[in-house]
Amino acid sequence: MRTFFSSFNDFFSQKQDFALLCFRVAVGAMFMWHGFPKITGGPEVWIHLGSTMKVFGITAMPVLWGFMPAIIEFFGGLFLLLGLGYRFAALFLFCNMMMAFSTQLLSGTGLSKASQSFEDGFSFIAALGVGPGKYSLDHLLLRKRTN
Repeated sequence: MRTFFSSFNDFFSQKQDFALLCFRVAVGAMFMWHGFPKITGGPEVWIHLGSTMKVFGITAMPVLWGFMPAIIEFFGGLFLLLGLGYRFAALFLFCNMMMAFSTQLLSGTGLSKASQSFEDGFSFIAALGVGPGKYSLDHLLLRKRTN
């Protein structure tokens, strides 16, 4: 049994960069998909999103508060997918998801609704630590700079 687990771990350790690529493409594409209608929805959508800040007592500038998460979701997803500015994208997406989690929880939607934002957010914390892998633009650009 020990040999099986050792072989299993060795096999997947060799595929770590490919697994990171799969993670980046899947999660990045989904965040772009969620962010695109928020960006293109215009001020009406941004006001709706930004009005959730009232749970913190913030009622000023709902357009700005709604536009920011739309931009972060779409472009954060794009940068995540490409592995470009990966750790910054992961950090911004983490902050965005923690705000979503907080506003959902404080507005009374319950943990079952808010938990997805929490789970996504902490996936980005893991992404910060692990990095984008070698199949990323960050790796390509940083490798060229050091040579």
